[in-house]
Amino acid sequence: MRIGILKCGQSPELLRGELGDYDTMFEQLLAGRGFEFTSYHVENMEFPQSVHDAEGWLLTGSRHGVYEGHSFIAPLEDFIRSAYADHVPMVGICFGHQIIAQALGGKVVKYPGGWSVGAQDYDFGGENVTLNAWHQDQVVERPGGAELAGSNAFCENAALVYDDRAFTVQAHPEFQDDFVQGLIETRAKGVVPEDVLDRARGKMGSPLHSSGIAERIERFFKTPRVANRKQGAA
Repeated sequence: MRIGILKCGQSPELLRGELGDYDTMFEQLLAGRGFEFTSYHVENMEFPQSVHDAEGWLLTGSRHGVYEGHSFIAPLEDFIRSAYADHVPMVGICFGHQIIAQALGGKVVKYPGGWSVGAQDYDFGGENVTLNAWHQDQVVERPGGAELAGSNAFCENAALVYDDRAFTVQAHPEFQDDFVQGLIETRAKGVVPEDVLDRARGKMGSPLHSSGIAERIERFFKTPRVANRKQGAA
């Protein structure tokens, strides 16, 4: 099964060589699950020709806000709406989670409660899931058709599912502790409050459930879809 990775940003250059870029992190997270990958750097306006160029799409994180006026935002939202209409499955992580919600009528804001950084516990239907987070923006209003799949006290809409068309997660199953530590060193100074970073440092080494989210992503992509319509089909 071919998955197109829509790269909405890049990891910091100082970390990229050793720890990888966002697309390669997802390739590693989903390795051994029967997927092949093609990456498109949509942040640089590199888009697929069609929503049917892959059997599913994965939208990555980004340092940008979905409400900002970057040139790639509007065409990415158009792409999301087209894939949604044609039942081509999408998975969105962090920025990807937010841009799918915004494209489909939800609301994303810079959260007044501040930052979530490092290992966080989420309730996924009664199952405790610990994942690394790195965000200040949040989905504060779910679009029509989105159902809550994961939540915690700080981030109500931590994971959403849109029937068989989209599964999105605010946290980062692809981030291991070494990458979070790298972000603290390269992107956090003067941006993230020091007490938030201290809490994140204190949680380093917590057992993460990234593989459990990888399993959920695999099941979602491989769910049979009757209404996955090809262009030109009756």
